Amino acid sequence: MRITRLEPGEVFVFGSNAAGVHAAGAAALAHERFGAVWGQGHGLHGQSYAINSMSGLGILRREVAGFVDFAADHPELRFLVTEIGCGIAGYTPMEVAPFFARAGENVVLPERFAAELDR
Repeated sequence: MRITRLEPGEVFVFGSNAAGVHAAGAAALAHERFGAVWGQGHGLHGQSYAINSMSGLGILRREVAGFVDFAADHPELRFLVTEIGCGIAGYTPMEVAPFFARAGENVVLPERFAAELDR
């Protein structure tokens, strides 16, 4: 599913770099359409939530854990997750999807992540 617009209360969750240089891919879309802030590489900004996916798998795991906790604290929001880490960062859904195993009902995972978690 390609996300091109959001309803009120929806948040676009994307992979970023630590410096918050949102120049390509989902990060550029988040910056152009959903309020991602240039220079901010993680957290909620506008209708976007940045997860640092470019600083190693251990950091990505911690960033996702923080996001999952944030989503649990905000059940009024619906989080639409992109295939974080599976583009420029070079990871596979098999590597990244397990990090989202604790995600609640308000977190919508991409199909390949959901399929990995259903295995």
